[in-house]
Amino acid sequence: MGQKVNPISNRLGIIRGWDSNWYGGKNYGDTLLEDSKIRKYLNARLAKASVSRIVIERTLKLITITVCTARPGIIIGKGGQEVDKLKEELKKITDKDVQINIYEVKRPELDATIVASNIARQIEGKIAYRRAVKMAIASTMRMGAEGIKVQVSGRLNGAEMARSEMYKEGRTPLHTLRADIDYALVEALTKVGLIGVKVWICRGEIYGKKDLAPSFTSSKETRGNNGGGMGAKKGFKKQKSNR
Repeated sequence: MGQKVNPISNRLGIIRGWDSNWYGGKNYGDTLLEDSKIRKYLNARLAKASVSRIVIERTLKLITITVCTARPGIIIGKGGQEVDKLKEELKKITDKDVQINIYEVKRPELDATIVASNIARQIEGKIAYRRAVKMAIASTMRMGAEGIKVQVSGRLNGAEMARSEMYKEGRTPLHTLRADIDYALVEALTKVGLIGVKVWICRGEIYGKKDLAPSFTSSKETRGNNGGGMGAKKGFKKQKSNR
């Protein structure tokens, strides 16, 4: 079971909280669709900001959006001008007041979304996928991860038949629910088609009670309704499989 299901959804309510926190009632479907539009818009608008996670919280009249990013300066802009523009753009989409909080990811090498995005962008830039993957694995392990697993799938190196290759280092215990495993899937658009990049990162194990409510107070500044604030290659294991 742990090998098949998304590691994040498998740990919801145990060591991981939800990215959407609200009660929809009869308007659940419309609210969920609006959340999807917000995430799609932010991911496209902030493509160069290395966005890791978007947490949406709702009250009756206010939407609070927390953006976790490795490059907060790009989102904030000079004097907070960019984040103010972003707030106004989101207000047009939602027809509600929007509060934006920016949280800085201190160690992006341990974030699966950022690692997968970096690998995908390098593949799009015609860098050899093996080199991109091995550099990412070495960087992640150097930052203190217990293990990492990367899978790339598609027409690798322009091959006629699509295949999958997996690279591992360390341990990634997917069946252990107390293991803090981050997961991400990012697609790279190349001339020969899409190449999927999946990343699993084990950051250790969590014991005792875990506060599931999103907490970003350690390195976040809030600007209220006026915007947002700062908030070794040895030992690789490789597996191949044809689709």
